[in-house]
Amino acid sequence: MNDAAPAPSPASTPRRRARVRAPELIGKGGWLNTGGKDLALADLRGKIVIADFWTFCCINCLHVLDELRELEEKHRDTVVIIGVHSPKFVHEADHQAVVDAVERYEVHHPVLDDPELVTWKQYAVRAWPTLVVIDPEGYVVAQHAGEGHAHAIERLVEELEAEHEAKGTLRRGDGPYVAPEPEATHLRFPGKAVVLGNGNFLVSDSTRHQLVEIAPDGESVVRRIGSGERGFGPEAFSEPQGLALLPDGKVVVADTVNHALRVFDPESGAVETVAGTGRQWWQGSPTAGPAREVDLSSPWDVAWWQDRVWIAMAGVHQLWTWDPATGTVGVAAGTTNEGLVDGPAAEAWFAQPSGLAAAGDRLWIADSETSALRWIDTDGDVHTAVGTGLFDFGHRDGAAGQALLQHPLGVTALPDGSVAVCDTYNHALRRFDPATGEVSTLATDLREPSAAVLDGEEIVVVESARHRLTRLRLPEEAVRVDAVAHRTQRAATEVAGGALRLEVVFRAPAGQKLDTRYGPSTRLLVSSTPPELLAEGAGAGTELFRELRLADGAGSGVLHVSAMAASCDDDPENEYPACHVHQQDWGVPVTVTAGGVSRLALVLAGMDEGEGEGA
Repeated sequence: MNDAAPAPSPASTPRRRARVRAPELIGKGGWLNTGGKDLALADLRGKIVIADFWTFCCINCLHVLDELRELEEKHRDTVVIIGVHSPKFVHEADHQAVVDAVERYEVHHPVLDDPELVTWKQYAVRAWPTLVVIDPEGYVVAQHAGEGHAHAIERLVEELEAEHEAKGTLRRGDGPYVAPEPEATHLRFPGKAVVLGNGNFLVSDSTRHQLVEIAPDGESVVRRIGSGERGFGPEAFSEPQGLALLPDGKVVVADTVNHALRVFDPESGAVETVAGTGRQWWQGSPTAGPAREVDLSSPWDVAWWQDRVWIAMAGVHQLWTWDPATGTVGVAAGTTNEGLVDGPAAEAWFAQPSGLAAAGDRLWIADSETSALRWIDTDGDVHTAVGTGLFDFGHRDGAAGQALLQHPLGVTALPDGSVAVCDTYNHALRRFDPATGEVSTLATDLREPSAAVLDGEEIVVVESARHRLTRLRLPEEAVRVDAVAHRTQRAATEVAGGALRLEVVFRAPAGQKLDTRYGPSTRLLVSSTPPELLAEGAGAGTELFRELRLADGAGSGVLHVSAMAASCDDDPENEYPACHVHQQDWGVPVTVTAGGVSRLALVLAGMDEGEGEGA
């Protein structure tokens, strides 16, 4: 195509449906939730198939799982959702870890374990999460990356139901999902823990949507708080995670999938909502105000520091605070861009912060997607102690500048000024000493440790995937571990040097139009790692295409692309039509080669017409 030609306007492009034959679903790890049966696309002919490319570390993927629950139930006799698990981290290629994740997040549809990304590559997927819709005759008819597409997919499903009912190619009836047998344990994938004033532990029993008070022996259940059913009310939680003791002895709870903060009173047993509306925060929503009126996004951990509750807002890659004295919340650090950038709080980038620990003049942060240990000081500056970015991880001790973690979820301040890190995907407890700048390993063979709390001279670790609390004495000497280093296994995109046209493909769903009532309805933000990779084209704009220029001599790096589009129902009779936000962040590894492409297309919603149509 002519690189200088303007991109077609999403609002004016005629609606048409491409005919691309869906590739087969293949994965070395096999199938889950099918009762032991392998599936092929031929088995699904007559059904509308939604392939959900996800990985269990990804908060956006977890958001999409929740978005799809209603559609999955409403269209159960015509729609089959297939989760295609496509790992980012080495641990996510472990089949048992995928089995655990499917139960942990209540995935009630078949899942293909694709540890080598075979099906990911066949479908030319570039981002987690990506949804691909396949019609009853086995053709791909739509692709959506990121969050916020459930309403558009439901509209498409209704169109496909009508079209294929009329053609006689729709097959109604039960799908291939077979529920696994439940296991009886006191806890099920617990998330975080805190020591109460009476010496008992309070644990977030995430998969069972409860809090559990446990005696000091770490095993005896004293009481359960919450109905055990997913919900949002005085007796219900939805995948709670972080817990923090308040000065008055009450406990603030990060009620993660309810996008809310709750306060539990151990004396009365009462639960009160103190922040959040139950709705997920989207771009353009308020970022400060009365706590019960501002939307939050997957709060994962909480900590009391500087007379406020700090919130690891994993869903938007930020830190927020809740001030009980004023009843307000607001952003404290981060831009919503995903990555590792230090500096003043308003300019820093995080990547799914998931663990917090207050220690004097520092708030320590487990920044999971960058496999990093970071901290913020009382002046609001963000620093990195361990970690380099989104794509490098492993298990390596020694000087912090070259040490590696793998998706840590928890951090605990130790009495000597060092910090213990729950190095979740390495199944280890690590230690960072700010005085020496050294990283060491305290314990191994901990199955997905997600948090730890001090209890006297011992540390009690939440072993999430072993469904228990494990008590350890802090060792005087480190454990010796063979060093390993990894990079995310996604292949880099080969691009030509010099000019590179970036196009984000977005087609407003049927029955909708771009929302231009208050100005441009689209946004595009582009940057790179290293920053010098891009000679031209970095920054923000309102068009979903950009002429980039790679620097002379550029070898390789990562393009960071963040896109957002807002569309509203196209109903002239409705003065207040429903509006929807579609958004996605991409980190695209690129390598400059002589035969590389000069056009990079990223699909937000629709089909990339630049790829042509298949038979």
